[in-house]
Amino acid sequence: MIQTSLAKRIALAAAGGLVSCLLAVTAGRAAEIKVLTSVALTSALNQIAPNFEQATGNKLNIGYSLIADIRKRILDGETADVIILSRPVIDELDKQQKFVSGSITNVAGTPVALAIRAGAPKPDISTVDALKRTLLAAKSIVYADPAKGGASGVYFAHVVDRLGIADELKSKTILVPGAQAAEVVAKGEAEIGVAQASEIVPVAGAEVLGPLPGEFASTTLWTAAIGAATKVPEAAKSLIQFLTGPLTKPVFTAKGFQPG
Repeated sequence: MIQTSLAKRIALAAAGGLVSCLLAVTAGRAAEIKVLTSVALTSALNQIAPNFEQATGNKLNIGYSLIADIRKRILDGETADVIILSRPVIDELDKQQKFVSGSITNVAGTPVALAIRAGAPKPDISTVDALKRTLLAAKSIVYADPAKGGASGVYFAHVVDRLGIADELKSKTILVPGAQAAEVVAKGEAEIGVAQASEIVPVAGAEVLGPLPGEFASTTLWTAAIGAATKVPEAAKSLIQFLTGPLTKPVFTAKGFQPG
């Protein structure tokens, strides 16, 4: 009995030592991964980041901004280990050799959508004509200032021009610098907001009315790539693999994204 008990203690001690060794190895290999990405991914990545850090021991340093701002910063020479932006911008930067060859990976998509205050009557946007009537009837509309480079704002300004109602909407349009449209709607300061669905879903007091209809339907494909100057390529690769793995799909879906 004594020998058995002693053997168990030795085995436990050995197992504990093995775990300690593994933790030491993990800590020794831990990396800090700098990420630059759009504000549209904030809610999803803020939830995913702790899970990735716990699973790998690596740490994420995520910087959020508008696509146009990050694009300019990278073109001006700023570096990051992982960059996640819209596919057209990633393709443009890839032509400038800003990424590790072969590292571009689609992560998720999100539609440009309309937001209303939670519980408010739902106007019809099922067709292009219905959308036009709803926009003309709205008391106020909020979206990202196209001059600031927010993808949904730039796109919606194009839609308004195509509908031929830019002049009619001008006096009742509120422009915000970034992803605040849903918040303005939730506060009751605008009747309708336009933003990426992923920017609407997390905001308490706002809800997605629906995506833009018909020919104006637009989904932004978010794409990741490894920065050409990264010092931690394996850690960067592991993050992209994690983002496209099965554990993150429910998070992306819950935050208003579609599978990449």
